[in-house]
Amino acid sequence: MTKKKKTVGKTDADVILIGAGIMSATLGVLLKQLEPNLSIEIYERLDIAAAESSDAWNNAGTGHSAFCELNYTPEKKDGTVEIKKAVQIAEHFEVSKQFWSYLVNKGLVSDPCNFIRNIPHMSFVWGKKNVDYLKKRYDALTQCDLFSDMQYTEDAELVKNWAPLIMDGRKKNEKVAATKMDLGTDVNFGTLTRDMFNNLKEQSNVSMYFNHEIRDLKKNKDGNWIVKVKDLKSGDKRKRVAKFVFIGAGGGSLPLLEKSDIPEGKGFGGFPVSGQWLKCTNEEIIKKHHAKVYGKAAVGAPPMSVPHLDTRMINGKQALLFGPYAGFSTKFLKNGSFLDLPKSIKFNNIRPMISAGLHNLDLTKYLIEQVRQSPEDRLEALKEYLPTAELKDWELEYAGQRVQVIKKDEKQGGILEFGTEVVSAADGSIAALLGASPGASTAVSIMLDLLNRCFAEDLATDEWQAKIKEMIPTYGKSLAQDAELCKATRNTTSKVLKIENAVVA
Repeated sequence: MTKKKKTVGKTDADVILIGAGIMSATLGVLLKQLEPNLSIEIYERLDIAAAESSDAWNNAGTGHSAFCELNYTPEKKDGTVEIKKAVQIAEHFEVSKQFWSYLVNKGLVSDPCNFIRNIPHMSFVWGKKNVDYLKKRYDALTQCDLFSDMQYTEDAELVKNWAPLIMDGRKKNEKVAATKMDLGTDVNFGTLTRDMFNNLKEQSNVSMYFNHEIRDLKKNKDGNWIVKVKDLKSGDKRKRVAKFVFIGAGGGSLPLLEKSDIPEGKGFGGFPVSGQWLKCTNEEIIKKHHAKVYGKAAVGAPPMSVPHLDTRMINGKQALLFGPYAGFSTKFLKNGSFLDLPKSIKFNNIRPMISAGLHNLDLTKYLIEQVRQSPEDRLEALKEYLPTAELKDWELEYAGQRVQVIKKDEKQGGILEFGTEVVSAADGSIAALLGASPGASTAVSIMLDLLNRCFAEDLATDEWQAKIKEMIPTYGKSLAQDAELCKATRNTTSKVLKIENAVVA
């Protein structure tokens, strides 16, 4: 542990991880690899790991690499396309693949085919304005080595060859365009998370507790954290003391951050957005589509609501989803309480939350429209991507909750952030992760940032540096600026993760 976290009081654990999702799993495995003697306790309020945002049905599973998600490449007022965020996300996903490859090579997770598959990523648009945008996006992205293999076409026949269903029944004179990246993947983050925890809990000094809810957090005078835990089955309550606490409870992180009372957590609020999918029940239709096809989001839509016709591999079986359709709920978790949002409103965050609401009236209007949709309305949205769709072949599936971050802003009072935010105490003794997409796909980079904030002295040691470079060979290097390193890295991870179609000759 870092020198500044050396404390004099008695502790029950070096580290307490709150929430059994992909973030806690990633941090737990990283820390245990870096410091095998660390004692770790993990607490989860549900009876299984990865049952909320990390579950396969509760997230897009895209393996967000910015290949197809148009919301990561906005068109600026001058008509140019901004690719900075897309490049960052693509690099971060390559870091995740390197870490997962290390886990596979070390036998720390099972067969990679259980959690990652090679599925092409496509962007698809129609109408002159959108076609012009996609072409500019393609031209901008392919200047970067991370996207150099991207294909672009305005040829309807080639698009039909790539993804037949999206062209069947479409008007022949409709102007369309598409991009395709064969390197795309589908990731079952639920399976990956449970794999990591299954290995982690078998190691020495690691304890995992399900059906346990964190009721309060308080910093002791000696610098340690007192964590109040309730066993939801027996009703027993107890206190645990730890040197470092990570709040990785998805939508449940904000209330716990507020309970910690750290100055850095003041002024943060949360805006919950729920989601639904249309799930295809017709096996013949499912077999005809093998791609993740993303389009343009409606005005005001949150990033998690970018429409896509999505091939998934869930529990070894191919599935086809369309959506997500956004909705509004005051719950912060799928298994949460309708009181989550009102209880999160405090004196220190009420102004940012009101300001963010006033500045995002388009989002409010969009969510109201989504909530009021009928099955026929949802079918019409699907038909924009699958013109021959019939309601009888699809059923509604409820997805997870996402809590978008609201934070203080000097100029606007409060802003709604789309993405993830690590909030940590000045002394590095506690950290929380807030926000949503592209979270899971970039979990490794997010946790490396957390290590830099909370374990800076340890991270600077030769031992930790060497170990991190063993786990992530390109650590500290930019794949976006090194074509050969990018190609070599992708080929190595593709072979280890058994996504052979992604190997470049």
